[in-house]
Amino acid sequence: MLVRIAPSVSSPPPAPPKQKDYHLFETELGSHVLAADGSRVYSIGADTARALAADPDEFGRLGLQPDARYVDDTAVEDPPLRALSLAVAQKCNLGCVYCYASRGTFGDAPQNMSLEVALAAVDRLFEGASAGTRLNLSFLGGEPLVNRGVLRAAVEHATRRAAETGVVAGYSITTNGTLISGDDGQFFESHGFAVTISMDGAGADHDRLRPFQDGRGSYSRILERVTPLLAMQRRMQVSARVTVTPSNLDLRGTLETLLGLGFHSVGFSPMLASPGGAAEMGSGDLSLMLERMIECGQSFERSIVAGERFAFSNMATAMREIHRGTHRPYPCGAGAGYLGVSATGELAACHRFVGDAAGAMGNLRDGVDSVRQNAWLRERHVHLQEPCSGCWARYLCGGGCHHEVIHRGRPACDYIRGWLHYCLQAYVRLLDRRPDYFD
Repeated sequence: MLVRIAPSVSSPPPAPPKQKDYHLFETELGSHVLAADGSRVYSIGADTARALAADPDEFGRLGLQPDARYVDDTAVEDPPLRALSLAVAQKCNLGCVYCYASRGTFGDAPQNMSLEVALAAVDRLFEGASAGTRLNLSFLGGEPLVNRGVLRAAVEHATRRAAETGVVAGYSITTNGTLISGDDGQFFESHGFAVTISMDGAGADHDRLRPFQDGRGSYSRILERVTPLLAMQRRMQVSARVTVTPSNLDLRGTLETLLGLGFHSVGFSPMLASPGGAAEMGSGDLSLMLERMIECGQSFERSIVAGERFAFSNMATAMREIHRGTHRPYPCGAGAGYLGVSATGELAACHRFVGDAAGAMGNLRDGVDSVRQNAWLRERHVHLQEPCSGCWARYLCGGGCHHEVIHRGRPACDYIRGWLHYCLQAYVRLLDRRPDYFD
């Protein structure tokens, strides 16, 4: 039986935080509180909610402040390398208007990664990894399939190294989809790739944002190349990633279209920092995006309550992280266990910092620059970021994408808090109506 999920409790989004230790929120099931440190969610009585709203010191008196902090001021130091992304092709056949990599070249002359550099990157990733360790090798660009031969050789080398060492190797690729062949699909399937296709809507919306370099739209070509891949996926998973700009805000229509095509999951990410500011989201755009994201989230809730799969990855990830009590002092592994590799073998904090001195982390020949890396991890800790240190969402957010923050600041804080506020409400509802979902 379908259970109606009332949307009224999901709006309006919350005001900027008044304190940092907890966040009060309501659902039709009552009052609730998120304890920020440890990302713990509690149901509370109305009297307790009123007391917390009136006096922040009540939080400590309730015993919700942990004796030992889940997240302290200690920065990660000398982390082991667990994932590399290889910019195997710093060139692209598309001319996306907002590309952080300046049409795939990262501001330099177009170039391919040599086989020597790719194999050295694999060896660096496996260096010191013991049996049972999980490693990930990912391929980005530019468009990585421009350099298909080196990509495949790197995967085959990593697969041999994994068999020799007992390490578990996983593979992923982010591609624009226009160059995929049937043979590529078989290769990805045989190696269990996570394949992400960059899709920015259906038809004209996508074509406007992601044209070929001669101006022609790329949507029909992608469908032609990706449709057989979608039918082939068993071990591999083929997902769609949508970059949201002011001109493609029909999120629910995009979500339904892409899920209908057979993508394993679909996720959205706002364009916050691009060269020259092209297609960046402003405050009004982000407010509208939040409304549209909540609409998609409500579709997710209805489907889950009805016992149906609904592969909206933003929502599925949020439910998983809230249920696990995920808490972190960084937004991701960039500059820590995850690094990017340029076509010439330079190491960067992540794929977005290739060619950017702000995220330089050494090179394959000499290894990770541990002095720079440890300084980065100290400086980027969420407790040293403002206004993050005073925000209740800091351990779920981690302070925001390093690349976006360094190059634009934090224009999306209200959006992020609004989305997390809604996700907390949805989590409480789903835990009540479909507790087995979290099993």
